[in-house]
Amino acid sequence: MLKNRKCNLIIDSCCDLPADLVASYDVDLVRFTYIMSDGEHLDDLGVTQSHHEFYERMRKGEHPTTTQVPVAELTSCFERALASGVPTVYLAFTAALSGSYETAKMLADEMTREHPEVELYVVDTKLPSAAEGLLVMEAVRQLDTGLTARELVKWAEEARYYVNGFFTLPDLESLRRGGRIPDMAAVAGAKLDIKPMLTYDIDGRLIFKSVARGRKKAIKQLLQIYSERQSANGLNAVLVCAADAPKEQAAVAEQVLKASSSPITLWQTQIGAVIGSHVGPGMLAIVFWGPDRRKNLSLTDRIAQRVSSGSNESEYTE
Repeated sequence: MLKNRKCNLIIDSCCDLPADLVASYDVDLVRFTYIMSDGEHLDDLGVTQSHHEFYERMRKGEHPTTTQVPVAELTSCFERALASGVPTVYLAFTAALSGSYETAKMLADEMTREHPEVELYVVDTKLPSAAEGLLVMEAVRQLDTGLTARELVKWAEEARYYVNGFFTLPDLESLRRGGRIPDMAAVAGAKLDIKPMLTYDIDGRLIFKSVARGRKKAIKQLLQIYSERQSANGLNAVLVCAADAPKEQAAVAEQVLKASSSPITLWQTQIGAVIGSHVGPGMLAIVFWGPDRRKNLSLTDRIAQRVSSGSNESEYTE
C-alpha cells in the first residue's frame, strides 16, 4: 500500500474496472468466482480469460454460474490487512445481490475481536458492477487526500447514493434465466423486440425503469437519462460500460461527450464475467455522478428506510 495513505483499501472484482487501472491504485483485490464447462475461474478482471473470450463462449451456448467470494480469499486478504497494522476499509459489492458482504462482515468482526488493536471495516456499497467501480475510483482519490479509515467509511456511506447508473440489454433472455421475469414475458418481449432499461434502488437491488421497442430507441433512452441526470458537482468521471459490444460502446461514448454540460473524464470499461454471467453479451450502461437517489423515494419508503436503519449515522460512528 502507498506509504502516505492513512488507510488501506480492499475492493472486489465486481467493481468491473480495468485490470491495469486497479493495479495502479495500489489496493488489495478480492476475486469472485464463476463456473464454466471447464471448471471454476477466479474473476481477475479479464486477465486470465479475456472479456471477449468469455462472451463468445456465452454466445456459443455456455451458461456460466457464479458463487460468492471464497472464504479463503477473504481470509487471506484480511490477514494481510491485519499484518500491515494499517487501518483498512473493504468497499464491498452490494449485499442485495450477493451474500459476500455478510460473509466478509462476519469474518472481519471475528478477526478484529481477536485483534482489537487493528481497524478493519467492511462497507456495503449498495452498488453493482461499474457503479461500485465509480465509487472506488473516487474513494482512491479521497484516500490520497489523507482520509482516515473512519472518514472513508463515512464518505462512502454518503457518496454511494450519488452514483447513478442505467443499463439496457439486447433481450430479456438473461433476466429469464436468472428467474427475474417469467418465461412467457421473455417470449412476448422477443416477439415485440422489447429492450429493457434497468437501474438499481438505494439498497442495490436491480429494478426495471422502462422498456423500449428496438435497440436504437433503447440506446437513445439511455442517453436521454444521462442528459437529464448528469450533475455539475465537481465529480466529472463517467463510465460507459459494455458487455463486449465495442462499436455500440464507442458510439455511446461519443454521444455522452456531446451531451455533457461540463468537461468530463470518460472511461470505456468492460462488464466482467461475474456480472456478465447474469446479463449476457451486449449490455450497455452509463454510470455517472448525479443527484441523490434517495430523493426519488416515496414518503412510505423513506419512513421504512428510517425505521429499518434505526439511524442515518454510520455503524462505525462512536
